Amino acid sequence: MAIQETAHLTRGTSFLRFAIALQTLTILLQAVSAGLLLTASYGETLHSVGARVMYGASMLYVLAAVLAWKPGGGSPRPILHASGFLALASVQVVLGIAHVPAVHLPLGVLMFGLSVLALARR
Repeated sequence: MAIQETAHLTRGTSFLRFAIALQTLTILLQAVSAGLLLTASYGETLHSVGARVMYGASMLYVLAAVLAWKPGGGSPRPILHASGFLALASVQVVLGIAHVPAVHLPLGVLMFGLSVLALARR
């Protein structure tokens, strides 16, 4: 029974690490598409699609945190981190739609740094 629980815990942690890595990658791609937004005609479309993908990755991070916590009985702290990140992603989307680059760009940099930090901690 203990071996089965350990395998489940390892799977949950692996999925959580994958979700954080995916989120980090999507944020990095958003920075690239933001540069294209300024230089290429297709930049706006790419950045818009990327925003949806990044938001979906943030939701996946929340799901992975819940799945890693619930069956294994681990700490709920990753759920708080993931939920906070989803809240930041929501603010980021609103700021992007409202065209407030003075806050949108620094928040994107902060989100990337926090995501890298979360990935390094896993």
